[in-house]
Amino acid sequence: MAARWWLWCVSATVAVALLLVYGVPSACAQRKKEMVLSEKVSQLMEWTNKRPVIRMNGDKFRRLVKAPPRNYSVIVMFTALQLHRQCVVCKQADEEFQILANSWRYSSAFTNRIFFAMVDFDEGSDVFQMLNMNSAPTFINFPAKGKPKRGDTYELQVRGFSAEQIARWIADRTDVNIRVIRPPNYAGPLMLGLLLAVIGGLVYLRRSNMEFLFNKTGWAFAALCFVLAMTSGQMWNHIRGPPYAHKNPHTGHVNYIHGSSQAQFVAETHIVLLFNGGVTLGMVLLCEAATSDMDIGKRKIMCVAGIGLVVLFFSWMLSIFRSKYHGYPYSFLMS
Repeated sequence: MAARWWLWCVSATVAVALLLVYGVPSACAQRKKEMVLSEKVSQLMEWTNKRPVIRMNGDKFRRLVKAPPRNYSVIVMFTALQLHRQCVVCKQADEEFQILANSWRYSSAFTNRIFFAMVDFDEGSDVFQMLNMNSAPTFINFPAKGKPKRGDTYELQVRGFSAEQIARWIADRTDVNIRVIRPPNYAGPLMLGLLLAVIGGLVYLRRSNMEFLFNKTGWAFAALCFVLAMTSGQMWNHIRGPPYAHKNPHTGHVNYIHGSSQAQFVAETHIVLLFNGGVTLGMVLLCEAATSDMDIGKRKIMCVAGIGLVVLFFSWMLSIFRSKYHGYPYSFLMS
């Protein structure tokens, strides 16, 4: 009986000692971890209440985004907004990012699950070096658990940088749905009202002679302008919101043509619109040269000019096609 009592005392003593050695420090570490996390969340919430996008330098980024503990996601835009960087795309992307962050801050579903931050190259170049980044703007989601995966880097060249597209990407990565609310823009209604006023004025001034409404040339020109705008990709730009062009931050070289068939720049749309217009003008001149009643000399000039326009602009169009569809086997003159 005494031996059993002695064995029980020894076991109890060992258990208490183990509890003191491992349990108490573990509990203290857990409390310390919770205190650090609470401080980080409180700090981020305080900054978010002041401005929707938190500006971070290297120290803030390492402490609040990279270092554990963290139970929140951070959407970080890496950019270069200083004037001497001459990054036009960065300014456009920043405007959309600010709209998205504002929409989240004033949303009824706003929580501390997700925050928006920005690292400017001139304020956090060490962060760019740490992440091996050499282009801007770039959007990365730093999830609440673990490191960013491949899908946590936003495909800017494919999706564009409109707030709606970024919101869809965030919903895929974090399950947080953000309803984008844009500030009111009265430019569209004003232009529409001005156009209707001009049309109404013309109709009123020529109310006694409405033959101009049945002018086939006028309607054909309007339809042609609409077709050229649509075939050049204006609707794609409206939906995706791509950048106007891309400037390499290291070489300073500006690309106006996107190198992939899955995306395009706004400048590329304008170039294609110009080339399509040149080909169309050449075809119109050829048709006029064949059907016009003018003297033979003028008709020859129109024919030569039409052929030249078609050959020149169609050749340039094919060169763009070949630059986007690598390996395309056909060429035409300057292609």
